[in-house]
Amino acid sequence: MDEVKVIEIKKSVFADNALDADALRRELKEKGVFLLNLMSSPGSGKTTTLIRTINLLKDKIRLAVMEADIDSDVDAVKIREATGVESIQLHTGGMCHLDAEMTRQGLDNVPLDALDLVILENVGNLVCPAEFDTGSCCNAMILSVPEGDDKPLKYPLMFSVCDVVLINKTDVLPYFDFDLERCERYVHMRNPKARVIPICAKTGEGVEVFAEWLLGEVRQWKQ
Repeated sequence: MDEVKVIEIKKSVFADNALDADALRRELKEKGVFLLNLMSSPGSGKTTTLIRTINLLKDKIRLAVMEADIDSDVDAVKIREATGVESIQLHTGGMCHLDAEMTRQGLDNVPLDALDLVILENVGNLVCPAEFDTGSCCNAMILSVPEGDDKPLKYPLMFSVCDVVLINKTDVLPYFDFDLERCERYVHMRNPKARVIPICAKTGEGVEVFAEWLLGEVRQWKQ
């Protein structure tokens, strides 16, 4: 009897996506457009953080936002109304992540020649989005205080792939067993190079630090 042929689908899918992502990054570099991939759990404050950040940056650089969700256009509408910047909604058709090809389809619908920065708000999830390279120039994630300071231990890949970790909702630190120093130590166990920035999107505290960091990354990318 002939041997059954075994195909390593997952490996093939990841390998093909990595090639697509690298190609997309090269195209973005040629155009001088910086793509930020923002990830987190649902309810961590991604959209509120984005609104604060965009309003700090929109008079300095040209930017647009791509909101990814399984359904609805709630976040895209909220971003556009609160900031006035171009915002489109990406529906994933039930998938819990975006890959490079999905990201490319979104970018085909924004005016890249007139932009310096595109922010991709990924699907709310700490697992799947970390597994797929979107073709972004940089990965950021938000960890909110109510989620607990042990998340870098429980979701290692997410923290390993991120260049910056925003610790949001610092205004409720007195009410939760969350140790900022311990959390930063856990993050650096996964990724020694990650930048950790405590913020409160509700009050705006610390968001300007993130905005200035992002502005520096965009300018460096365009050189």
